[in-house]
Amino acid sequence: MAKTVTVDISHELTRDAARARIANGFDRVRSEATGGLVSFEDVWSGDHLDFRARMMGQSVVGRLDVLDNHVHIEIDLPGFLASLAEKVTGKLKKEGTLLLENKK
Repeated sequence: MAKTVTVDISHELTRDAARARIANGFDRVRSEATGGLVSFEDVWSGDHLDFRARMMGQSVVGRLDVLDNHVHIEIDLPGFLASLAEKVTGKLKKEGTLLLENKK
């Protein structure tokens, strides 16, 4: 059964700075996907991002909104990956927090 994972990550950045860090993070993930095994698509509309990742016949679809003090992420996991929802949530929180740290 499919499952939607929802994560909110606090930040102390401006929206523009948070958006830029997220965009750079997606660029890094895309460049690290080797051998064409994973394909990524992402489209920004203001501070809203729609994205899709495909691998081995599975598609993960998500939405992300950069807000004033947090980033809201929703990812739809297909049945095959739904059993990993807790691990995905933990990884998103950890990596997202590192990405959005206020580095002074």
